[in-house]
Amino acid sequence: MTLWQAVLLGIIQGLTEFIPISSTAHLTITGKMLGLIRQDAPQQWTAFMAVIQIGTLIAVLVYFWSDVISIIRGFILANLAYLRRQPVEQATLTYSRLGWLIIIGTIPIAIIGLAFKDLIEGELTKNLWVISSSLIGLALLLTLAERVASQRRGIMDIKISDAIVVGVAQCFALIPGSSRSGTTITGGLFSGLTREAAARFSFLLSIPAIAASGLLELPTAVRSAGIDSVSLITATAVSAISGYLSIAFLLRYLQKHTTYIFAAYRIGLGLLIIYLLVSGVISAD
Repeated sequence: MTLWQAVLLGIIQGLTEFIPISSTAHLTITGKMLGLIRQDAPQQWTAFMAVIQIGTLIAVLVYFWSDVISIIRGFILANLAYLRRQPVEQATLTYSRLGWLIIIGTIPIAIIGLAFKDLIEGELTKNLWVISSSLIGLALLLTLAERVASQRRGIMDIKISDAIVVGVAQCFALIPGSSRSGTTITGGLFSGLTREAAARFSFLLSIPAIAASGLLELPTAVRSAGIDSVSLITATAVSAISGYLSIAFLLRYLQKHTTYIFAAYRIGLGLLIIYLLVSGVISAD
């Protein structure tokens, strides 16, 4: 992998991780076009994608720094106060509750991710037929969510049932082409959250999942042939910068606009991939 390829992949990862158009789809398509994905070792590409997600993790932590600190502080203080049977401020309780909701929402993907680790890292998950189908399928679900969602509640109004729904929805992001932000925002909309609240909870929920995935796959990525440490660090750093910008864009955009444009883009890209596959321009594997 050359330096310019690392920069390009970092930009793609950062821009598409939080916008609901699937970073995996775009990275895999680009990787195939650049000849970077080895058919005999598809797990190496999975590891690379997981590690450069650490850059987007950094972007989330920086953008939501005050929220993250408040959640950690509230979680620790409120639970210590509970054990000591001491009173606690309402704001502290609120942030502690949000911390518990993030933990609850993370449990499903932790279970599914570990249970199907070999399948997730395998060749099937790099298949463009799977990716194109996921792009179109999630687009239809996102459109349906926009049509039926009440969008009445903010992030501080999230209930345990909402966290479970969004957490289960995040599991579908393990299917390439689905998009972590796409599945979780869709789950949030179905739960009655506003678009901005669904996106904010989606980004906060991504922190433990991305951290665990990146750290778990780091040894594999470092050992992978053709992916040197400089390229890995470069792609990760670039993804952090572009990821921060995409978070800022999406949260502002969703305050006044629907997600229909992203659904339309997903359908268009999915149909384009199918056309290229059928015409023989690209191969599925």
